[in-house]
Amino acid sequence: MTAHETVSTYYDAFNRKDWTTMLALLHDNVRHDPNQGTPRHGKAVFAEFLQHMDDCYDEQLTELVILTDPTGRVSGRVACEFVVNGTYKQTDGDLPPAEGQTYVLPAGSFLDVQDGLITRITTYYNLPLWESLVLGR
Repeated sequence: MTAHETVSTYYDAFNRKDWTTMLALLHDNVRHDPNQGTPRHGKAVFAEFLQHMDDCYDEQLTELVILTDPTGRVSGRVACEFVVNGTYKQTDGDLPPAEGQTYVLPAGSFLDVQDGLITRITTYYNLPLWESLVLGR
């Protein structure tokens, strides 16, 4: 698979809530740089993160644009832009209380792919905007 195909398959699996396929596309020592907080290392820790996210949020990504090296290599850096269409199901830590609020939020990610496996995922979104959306402001 090219880097583009790897990332496309990863996000298709996300939209299907197919965590098994997502995890299969990750390197064992994947580094996850979240929008907030410290980096996470390893597939097992990322699996815990996925479970937490699934507990708190129901999200679908739309308007996905994947940008890669035009040579179609199996390794390389990938940038993605997308819109998160979500429902806030369960209160997440110190964030506002969850009451089934829906939100539409632009976001992006940067990934490194080596030999067909994702070795890094960095995600960015505007947390104050998300908070204002779930608080109805």
